[in-house]
Amino acid sequence: MVYNKKYLSHYNLDVELFKEFDLEVYDVVPIRSVYIIYTDKGRKILKKVEYTIKELNFINDGIKYIKNKFSRVVDFLNNKNGEIYSIWNKDMYCIMDLVEGRESDFNNPIDICISAEGIGELHKASEGFKTDLCNKYYNGKLIDKLNRKIDEMNFFKNIANMHENKTEFDNIFLKEVNYHIDEIKTSINILENSLYYKLCSEEDKVVLCHHDLAHHNILINDNKAYFIDFDYSIIDLKVHDLCNFINKVVKDFAFDIEKAKIIINSYCKKNSLDEREIKVLYGMLNFPEDFYNISKDYYTKRKDWEEEEFLNKLKKKSSYRNYRKEFLFLFKEYGNIK
Repeated sequence: MVYNKKYLSHYNLDVELFKEFDLEVYDVVPIRSVYIIYTDKGRKILKKVEYTIKELNFINDGIKYIKNKFSRVVDFLNNKNGEIYSIWNKDMYCIMDLVEGRESDFNNPIDICISAEGIGELHKASEGFKTDLCNKYYNGKLIDKLNRKIDEMNFFKNIANMHENKTEFDNIFLKEVNYHIDEIKTSINILENSLYYKLCSEEDKVVLCHHDLAHHNILINDNKAYFIDFDYSIIDLKVHDLCNFINKVVKDFAFDIEKAKIIINSYCKKNSLDEREIKVLYGMLNFPEDFYNISKDYYTKRKDWEEEEFLNKLKKKSSYRNYRKEFLFLFKEYGNIK
């Protein structure tokens, strides 16, 4: 079972913590960055929360809102004080019901279809959800964010150029960075020539986006998709999540346009997309997310990885430039985008 040993070593598995939630625990099993706990009230998930109480309440409020129409999401357990969290040795913990199911397999076209339909249902259930948390409200901010990302890329370029003894990562980054900055500029141009801001004003186009639709956050049970780990959830256009999901699926298939078509067609069985949204989705897909993320991880030391791991990831992400270019060309044709 995959788990983050270093991260999990900082958990406090005190019996008294479990008593806060009125649970008697028989066993704990690590998985990824949480623990499955076997209790007198069934299997639960113990999670150490790394964000604020306001952000946790935003997630809980969003899940409660969704559950009025769509039940296949994770749920929080209340402690004896009626709170969904307990502070223990200065750390914040919450406990959730275990969602039954297997992790979705993006190599399996059936799982992709089930997942995309589920995303459509999830979005429909979350229409109208509001927040006053600025850092969770992305709607209408994309063009500004992309302009800031150009500034960041230029900043990383300056850092790499300042290195007297350039690493192999520096050399590859400097060779590739201008191309990817131009890609971000293209994204901005597409969005500025779309009806992006009009869409942002239409309530049925704005939803609670999961924002981390990795295969292990979509569980399949009885041919239906269940969604867990809403840590990164935000409010934005529906197509934000579709962009996130398409990127995660197609990069392991040499950017196969057919996978994107399957996702959109499956999504539209449960929800709707119009031609304006497809054009904005195209602008979002044009943003070189993978190259930007690995560059930021490296130059801001955002990830505690060895040099070789950074380098291997950069090489991989740089290697599929041509596949990605063809994918975007075909997507533009598919969407009949002018």
